[in-house]
Amino acid sequence: MSGCPYFEKKHLLFKNKPPKTEEDEDDSQAGVNKASRGGIIYGDYLQLDKILTAQVLQSELKADKIHDEHLFIVTHQGKLTIIPLTFALPLKVRDERNMLKVNTRIHRVVMIFRLLVDQFAVLETMTALDFFDFREYLSPASGFQSLQFRLLENKIGVPDNLRVPYNRRHYRDNFKGHDSEMLLSTEQEPTLLKLVEEWLERTPGLEVDGFNFWQRLEINILDGLNQEKEKIEKMPDSEEKEELMAEMVKQRELFTSLFDEKRHDHLVSKGERRLSYKALQGALMIYFYREEPRFQVPFQLLTSLMDIDTLMTKWRYNHVCMVHRMIGSKAGTGGSSGYHYLRSTVSDRYKVFVDLFNLATFLVPRHWVPKLNPNIHTFLYTAECCDSSYCSSDDSD
Repeated sequence: MSGCPYFEKKHLLFKNKPPKTEEDEDDSQAGVNKASRGGIIYGDYLQLDKILTAQVLQSELKADKIHDEHLFIVTHQGKLTIIPLTFALPLKVRDERNMLKVNTRIHRVVMIFRLLVDQFAVLETMTALDFFDFREYLSPASGFQSLQFRLLENKIGVPDNLRVPYNRRHYRDNFKGHDSEMLLSTEQEPTLLKLVEEWLERTPGLEVDGFNFWQRLEINILDGLNQEKEKIEKMPDSEEKEELMAEMVKQRELFTSLFDEKRHDHLVSKGERRLSYKALQGALMIYFYREEPRFQVPFQLLTSLMDIDTLMTKWRYNHVCMVHRMIGSKAGTGGSSGYHYLRSTVSDRYKVFVDLFNLATFLVPRHWVPKLNPNIHTFLYTAECCDSSYCSSDDSD
């Protein structure tokens, strides 16, 4: 290493450094112990005494205490405790400057759902025989009576007419008094789906007297399809030519449907689409221009909304698999068909943002997408309420 200037300088850095004293080496003990001065105690702040004594084992009440029932209760309590965290959804974007807060809140909801999905791994450490030991004590209680989960479905926007009936009855029939009133109230409030729809309808660039994205897109796609058709027609007759032409016909029908507002409204009435026609236009515009600075944050929001739907679907599916493992084809403790009923709930009818998933259906080559001129199409961050504050007092948290 002789002659290496770096080594020589590095060596000099440590050469004359004084040795550490015992006091210097104990930096971990720096600070002041304020906890010993009195005031609120952390355990009291969290009210742990209420949480740790909130498990009443039915098996123990019957003089047959079964340890796995404690696991069953605690896991479900954890699930029903973190679900309410999602109720503070950023449902109203009054000012586009709040989009960072909106995205942060929605991302938090996504993380909560990931926890809910992962919780099944804990419950599945219990075998079917373990569950059988105390299952009889649960009757006639049912997971369908989970008020928090029904409130969450209503808040997000699960359509009432697309729910799978529970023993041919309306889901709200299983709740009484204040619980039933809460459910009815959330059914009448604006859902996350509705407020996202209103936000998408305000997407800058949809204005007919402005950029007019929708008209430009229709013209470009139809021109692109015509050019593709001409190329195929010039090909010599072959099986490949027939296949390409058949695919071309399907593509034309697909995009003809996309630009037909009456067709869209018909699909909405059937429950196959959920967003309004203009909101779908806004979503597709964000999708195509997601790399533009103006649309990057909105695109992240649309992605997170799809994550919520995906994770809710995974939660339902994991629940179905766990129930099938634990009770097979037996009836549920609440009297439902059990596994068969739960299996019927794992479908697109419970996907709230199904239109966002279907946007990929309308992907086209990049050169078909209308070009933006950054000097003309600046797309300012428009606000619903033009005031000097970033948010109203009720949004300040």
